Amino acid sequence: MIQITPQMRVLVAVEPADFRRGMDGLAQQCRAALGEDPFTGALFVFCNRQRTAVKLLVYDGQGFWLCHKRLSQGRFRWWPSSTDASARLQAHELQVLLCGGDPTATRAAPIWRRVAG
Repeated sequence: MIQITPQMRVLVAVEPADFRRGMDGLAQQCRAALGEDPFTGALFVFCNRQRTAVKLLVYDGQGFWLCHKRLSQGRFRWWPSSTDASARLQAHELQVLLCGGDPTATRAAPIWRRVAG
């Protein structure tokens, strides 16, 4: 089972992916286009060109999980636009994105970090 925790790195690919690709093809895209190792446990999010579907890829230590969500109506309204190949999201922002919302519009409390001292 995939568990999305607040500590998990969530990386969203800015450019659309070819959804004919499976686990191996998307893992290769993580290496080539995003410059990330897919075996680190980070969760990678890809969209198709029409932005009607997303795929999530994550390695859990034993193997890859690949999840596919296609909206029955409409498109994902928000997708990052950046000069970088990927954008980072927090776990709660990913939940908003998967529901078709705008993760940048959430008003969640900032992630707490211990102050060194």
